Amino acid sequence: MTSGHRGLQPRKQPRQARAELTRQRILTAAAHVFADHGYAAGTTNRIAERARISIGSLYQYYPNKDAILVELMARHLDTGMAAMERRQNEEPPDSIVEIIRAYVRTATENHLDDPQLLRVMLEQAPRSPELLAKISHNVQSRVTYLGELLARHPEVHVGDTHTAARLIVSTVELVTHQLIAAPDPIGIPRFENELVAMLTRYLTAGPDDAMRPGEPNRADPADPADHEHR
Repeated sequence: MTSGHRGLQPRKQPRQARAELTRQRILTAAAHVFADHGYAAGTTNRIAERARISIGSLYQYYPNKDAILVELMARHLDTGMAAMERRQNEEPPDSIVEIIRAYVRTATENHLDDPQLLRVMLEQAPRSPELLAKISHNVQSRVTYLGELLARHPEVHVGDTHTAARLIVSTVELVTHQLIAAPDPIGIPRFENELVAMLTRYLTAGPDDAMRPGEPNRADPADPADHEHR
């Protein structure tokens, strides 16, 4: 893969409608080629052939297939962020179960179009500085939103709602990516129900329920309060 930052950038930004249509054709063709053939065999020649343009025309827009995949990944993130922002602008459900269900469903729906392409993007897309910044912004926005909901919800019994929000965002993203793009994916209704049940139990159980009866809290050994009770 091209590791240089410049090699991950489009060569030119379309200023005319015709040029923008050509770029869209390249990206659409690349999505099909990567999904059908994988990343290694998804060559720029195949992409150009699928887009029905010359290889020279493709290189006018993108220096290599890494840059194409980075842009596909960026657009995937933008789509997911837009969907999450629409959800955040709606009135949240009353129960914590339905809040978590709405969050899980929004995240899941962004990964259903083409699981094979999703796998290629997650496993193969180089991480440019812009892409890493977009990922970080995406995560922070979701953590902030969920953290605020959890902090004021009476059903939530975890002690640290910010950490809980971070755990939920990371869990939903990782599990969704892993299982929807798996060779033997779990059916979506079952996946959603089980993930919602797992996260809801964590949020509503309370910190004391996480310890077995008679088992002391594993506090930081450096915590003075811990030493006072020894």
